[in-house]
Amino acid sequence: MIAIAPGKLILSGEHAVVYGRPALAMAIDRCAQSIITPGQPDLVSFNLLDLKECDSFTLRALGEMRVRLARNYQLFLNGELGIRDVLHKPIELFEFAFITLLDGLHLKFGDGLDIQTQSNIPIGCGMGSSAATVLSMLRAIGHYFRVEFRPDWFLKYSMEAEKLQHGFPSGVDSYISLHGGCALFREGQALSVPLPRLNLYLVNTGTPAATTGECVVSVKQNFGSDPIWNDFEAITLELEKALRSNDRETFQRMVVENQRLLARIGVVPEKVNAFVRAIEERGGAAKVCGAGSVIGDNGGMVLVISEQAPTDLCKEYGYELITVRGDPLGARIV
Repeated sequence: MIAIAPGKLILSGEHAVVYGRPALAMAIDRCAQSIITPGQPDLVSFNLLDLKECDSFTLRALGEMRVRLARNYQLFLNGELGIRDVLHKPIELFEFAFITLLDGLHLKFGDGLDIQTQSNIPIGCGMGSSAATVLSMLRAIGHYFRVEFRPDWFLKYSMEAEKLQHGFPSGVDSYISLHGGCALFREGQALSVPLPRLNLYLVNTGTPAATTGECVVSVKQNFGSDPIWNDFEAITLELEKALRSNDRETFQRMVVENQRLLARIGVVPEKVNAFVRAIEERGGAAKVCGAGSVIGDNGGMVLVISEQAPTDLCKEYGYELITVRGDPLGARIV
């Protein structure tokens, strides 16, 4: 049984979505894949190829782990534990997602299972790799157990897992990976928007030193009640209009303004900001796509709108250039 789920890019509204403001996001043609096969009796085996982690558990052990992680998350909510300390190791995210789905849907576990995951989505760079990998696994498990595919169920269980890693997830990563395409998220609702018809490039500036959860917490402490979120909202809505009318000039101008706001809230490292300025000097536009970072030189993925790929500039900065297209389909069995 094989399932895939795409990664995502936030075109506008990262961080702002945490405060109920709209965000614009699209699925991309980089995917996570999960393969499920029968395994040893009474055991669930996880093999995360990208993270080089593998282990096997009984249902009882998974149940005990779920209780421990739920307790850790409550300690985080109470301010007694940092978000990075909720999970002891990455594999626990997938263990938690599995047992949560199994219990939530009252699935009967008889024979053992082997679960193998792999992804070509860069990890820790704001492209929704964890949400996509979790969703590919949940989608495969649901199909394996012949569960009716109800998107709301899979979104719910994906979000339960995402909380452990990101603290206060907006739901954008999970929704886009589940449904594909491009959407405007506003007041808990997702409105379909045409995929961009522009030349888009991704530049990997390196894995941020701060996790998404740590960035969200830092921004919340410094800008939680700041009116800057009104500016983020206005830009996101202008970008939506530009996409619907295929207005390249407005789209590019709003991307520039969005980057300025991200720099103001402190999630754009100076080296990354210098790269963005160089893109703008060439007549293009660029912005951090994701949480960015509040420490270090790396800011994850940067979206570039340009007539030509900034190959030489990426070489100068030591950044990786990635081609990208939209994915209209979302999580699916292949």
